[in-house]
Formats: sequence, structure tokens, C-alpha cells
Amino acid sequence: MTKTRAMLCGWLTIVVAGWMTPAVGAGEAPAGVPFNGKTSYAQAADPEAFDLDAFSVSAWAKFKRTDRSQTLVNRAAPGGLFTLYLYENRVRMLVEYEPSRYTHANAAPPQPDAWTHFLGTYDGQTIRLFVDGRLAASQEASGRIPRSRAPLMIGAIAPGVRVLDGEIDDVRIWRRAVSAEEAAQVARRGDVADGLVARWTGESLDGETWNSVKDGGPPARYLADPNIEIPADPSVPPWQRTYPSLSEIENRKLDGYRSIWYYNQPQNDEYVYKYSGGLGTYSCKHRPIAIYRPEVNRTFFCYGGTDETNSTLLHMVSYYDHATGTVPRPTLLLDKRTTDAHDNPVIAIDTEGYIFIFSSSHGTPRPSYISRSKRPYDIAEFERIVTTNFSYTQPFHIPGKGFIFPQTIYLGGRAIYFQTSSDGSQWTEPRLLSLFGQGHYQISEPYGAEKLGSAFNYHPQPTGLNWRTNLYYMETADFGESWRNAAGQPLDIPLNQPENPALVAEYESKGRNVYMKDITFDAAGHPVILYLTSGGWQSGPANDPRIWQTARWTGTSWDIQGSIRSDNNYDFGSLYIEPDGTWRLIAPTESGPQPYNPGGEVAIWTSRDQGHRWTMHKQLTRNSQYNHTYVRRPVCAHPGFYAIWADGHARRPSDSRLYFTDRDGTHVWRLPVQFDGDTAQPEVAW
Repeated sequence: MTKTRAMLCGWLTIVVAGWMTPAVGAGEAPAGVPFNGKTSYAQAADPEAFDLDAFSVSAWAKFKRTDRSQTLVNRAAPGGLFTLYLYENRVRMLVEYEPSRYTHANAAPPQPDAWTHFLGTYDGQTIRLFVDGRLAASQEASGRIPRSRAPLMIGAIAPGVRVLDGEIDDVRIWRRAVSAEEAAQVARRGDVADGLVARWTGESLDGETWNSVKDGGPPARYLADPNIEIPADPSVPPWQRTYPSLSEIENRKLDGYRSIWYYNQPQNDEYVYKYSGGLGTYSCKHRPIAIYRPEVNRTFFCYGGTDETNSTLLHMVSYYDHATGTVPRPTLLLDKRTTDAHDNPVIAIDTEGYIFIFSSSHGTPRPSYISRSKRPYDIAEFERIVTTNFSYTQPFHIPGKGFIFPQTIYLGGRAIYFQTSSDGSQWTEPRLLSLFGQGHYQISEPYGAEKLGSAFNYHPQPTGLNWRTNLYYMETADFGESWRNAAGQPLDIPLNQPENPALVAEYESKGRNVYMKDITFDAAGHPVILYLTSGGWQSGPANDPRIWQTARWTGTSWDIQGSIRSDNNYDFGSLYIEPDGTWRLIAPTESGPQPYNPGGEVAIWTSRDQGHRWTMHKQLTRNSQYNHTYVRRPVCAHPGFYAIWADGHARRPSDSRLYFTDRDGTHVWRLPVQFDGDTAQPEVAW
């Protein structure tokens, strides 16, 4: 485009907008509500008012710069519900048209420092994006945005996230898709009252209260420069940032146990997704999720729950009372305001019985939290004690020492860090353990109070995060002061090369992917690592064989075995080494109703020769409606509550239930989805 033509297009924009041209009705330039690109945001009251079957959203905007992502109007986390925003040199109208599936209509970016009008509509079939009153793009998207209590945000995805650097004015929401003629009328600053829910203008701003000029429309709270320290430099470590609290403690009881359904990466084939299903107990890098405490004869557990429409991730806490065989109504700790199961919670309990819930985040855009029960062994009330950022969360309380907390921080890749704390409130600065390639997935576990071990793989450069390979192990016997390999050789921390003394087994040259599953210790304190190898990341038989493998440290070398087969990389089970030396694997190894998708039918396998030979002890589930996924081992597991997991359809959104079994597989119990009263007995499912 020539300079002359650009000037002409800019002039035509003003004509369409109608601010200064009598031919379309003279009007004033927008008053403009400023946003600083760092911390400003506005949040509307009454989020239920914006839970709509069809809708339209519009705003005038003037961007100071267009070379970074910025938000005009949004509900929920990135990729959720809807967002009208600037992203990757495009203006987008994004709609989540069914749970965890979204698409968008895109238009060219505006000129900086020029007022432009944007209007997006969704009628349940098509997304349309209008720029200055003219249709700029459309995208088919048949469905209905998930029902949610997520707030409506103006000028930011969330406080400190994708904040508008510029001004915004005349923000409107309708409960229907306006027509093309009406879109042009709105761009001329005209009134389109039919179905209008709320309208905020520069003139209606009164301090921090942004009143709706539409009668009955909810007001918004506007914070021009709140005390949120979000550094512009992305290299600043996440733990040095001050994150706003986006999810308040709720401490209320729900009437049953519902697990979140989630998917990751569509494949566009019969298997639909890379992985998917009921993921309330996901992932193996979130540990532990359950702990048995003999002091009260209860197994405490947490999980990723949801509401009746799977519209949001709820952090839930409960317990199974072994004396009465009942569960209480679960406690809703907080609404994480995302549907991403990577944000699932984990649990730790200190020596005094205080319950700590670590609320994870997937990367750095969202805050993470640590909450503590107000009373020992009591799930009724929690209080927030830390707001920060961490991912793939693995805290353990070591009697006499305090907490040691392996975690992942997204800084230059998926980097392995750890922290320690004497009380769970004051923490050391995270210390980097390993980062090479594009980072790692780790699984860690303590051996009593003697040591903590961590097993991990790595993502080679530049092949992408779906390529993960090799197996490594490190441990500490002095609460993180120093680290060594299984043979006791000191490690130079942080590790920064694939070839290093922590290497257990090399799979990169063999073209084999390595998926972490579990880690435990034998009676001698030697680590045993459970993992799965396959030929690639995609679901389906092309990447067979998928082999469950164990790596056992003998005291002098690693003994690597593997004979059990699976049909998906994300089949997940737990390994138990019992006092009599029996190895027990509880996992969805058997093909389920959605074969070659994550999970399947759950079975118990045992080995009497340290993983060289396995025998199926019992198949626990049969003729299931959905695949069973992510079978988890409680800390100090009680024989009556030996494993917990969830189910869900692996090829489409569905409901998801929670299950547990005893050690011998005598029964599988389903936690009640809904019940009256304060407690209920789980029902026998198999």
C-alpha cells in the first residue's frame, strides 16, 4: 500500500466512523478511558449477565502500539469463552464454541494512535468481526459458549495480562448477534437498544466506578494504575513478580463430586485429540493428590472439579473416612477461572495436621496459590497464604525439616526448580536444578526423611515439545543443599547438557519418546522409575509399541525392564513397592471404549521379581462407558483407599466421575455425583 493510499484509507475510516463528517452525522471524538499497557483493567459486576447463548461485543479503541497482544473485551482465560483482542498482528474475535474448542475471525491490525471501531458477533453458528462498521471476517463455529461465572474484563485478559496500551470507549454488550446494518449504525455512534445488556462510555466513568449508561446494566470497576508489579521484561523471574489474586477463597460445600473434562491438541483424525478425557486427577507431574493420615484414619484428597456444564476448573478438597466408609460434601476452595487441567491442585499435610493446597498454573499468565486449612485435619475453611507462580507442582512435607517443593517454572523453557520452607508461608528463592533443550517433565518423591529423588526427561531443540526423550535421575539427601546421581556422584547444578552424570537411559538416538509415570523406592532406599516409551506423540497404532518400563537402581547399575503394553502415551498408572517385596501396578492398561485414546479399563498387575515378569492380578473395570484415566497413588496409601482416578469420554466432551479401589481390587467405588445430606457412602461400581 502506498503512502497516499494509506492516507486515503485512513480518511475513509473517519468518514465511516462519523465523528467529524456531517454526511453521516457529526459527533464528538471518543472521550477515551486510558489503559497503561501494564496494570490497568476494568471488571464488570454480575458475571451471570454475560452468560449468553448469542451475543455481540463492540468498542472504540486507540492503540499506542500494535506490536504486542492487547485486550479490548474478554471473558475467561486465553482461549476460553470469548475475547475481542489484538494478537499476533491481527485483530481477533475468538469464541469457545464448545468446551475447550475455540476458533476466531481475524482482521488486519489498525493503525497506531488512530481511533478504530471493532464489533464482534456470535449467533451460535458463525463468528463475525466488523471493523469501522464493515464486515472484515467471519468464521463458522457451531455450538454454544460454555456456561461460566467468569468475569467480564475490559482492557485486559486478567489483571496484568495482555493489557491494552492506549484508550477504549463506548464498550457495549448485546444478548444477540446484531445485523450488518446495525453494526454500521453502532460504528456511527448510533443507538441499537434491542438486546443491549450494558454500555460503558468515557462520560460514564466516575472515579473507580464505571457506570453503565444502559438502565439496569451492571457497573464495572476501573483501576487505572493498581498496585500490580508486572514487569515488561519477560526475562524477569516469575517469583519476583507480584501477581494479583484472580480467584478468591470460597470455602463452600458442593453437593457432589464432578471431575473436569479437558483436552489437548486436536489431531483431526478418528482419535480427535492428542490426549483428552476426565482429567480431574491429571497429571503425573502434579503430586501428591491424596494422603492417608492414621491420626484421624482418613485419606485426604484434592482434585480438579467443575460445575454442571464443565465451564470452569474448581479446586476441590475432601476426604474418605475409613471408620465410617463415607465421604463428606467436598469443599470448593476456589474457582481457577480456566478449564485447563494443567492448573489442577495438589495437597500436602504438615506434622500438626494442617492441610496445604497448592493451586498450580500452566505457565506464567495466571497466578498460583498456596492455601492452608484454618484447623488441623479440617477441610471446612482455608486461608490464602501465598500468591505467586509455579507449574507442575510437587510439594512434600518432611517431618523435622519442613517443605521441599520441586516445580516447573516457564523461564527459558520448562525448567526444573525447587524451593524449601519451614512453615509453608516463607519460602526460599527457587533454585534451578536443570534446563537443557527446551526443558523437562519431572516426577519426584521422598524416601522418608532421608532423601528426595527426581526423575525426568527432556525436550530436544528444535524439534518441539511433543518430542521428549531420555531418562534422568537425581537426588538430594540434605534438603536440597547438594544433589547427586543414584551412585552418589555429586552433580554440578544446574544441569545444562543432555550428556551428564544423571543420565539413566538414552533414547534420543533410538527415536523413542519417554513419558514419565511414577517414581518410588524399594526397601533399601533405591529408586524405581516407572515410564512409558513410544514411537511418537500422536494417538493411534502408528506409534506402537507403547511399553510400560521400569528402571531400578540395583546399588551399582540401572536394571531396565518392560513387557506390559498400552495403547496411548497418556495412559497413566501408579507403582507400589510393598513391604513383602511385591511390585504392584494399578493402571488402565486394557483397551477401553475409546481405544487408542488416553486411559482404558483399569487392571492390577503384580511382579515378584522386581519388574522382570508381570502377572495380571485382576481387571478392575469392564464394559465401561468411558475411558478411565490417571490412576493415582496416595501417600502412605491405606489398603482400603489404594488408588483414585477419574473417567470421561476420550473423543468428545462428557461428564466425568471419580473412583477409588482397595489394594486387592475387591471393589471399585464411585464417588457420588450428587447427594443430599452432609455425608454419603460411595457406591460400588464394580
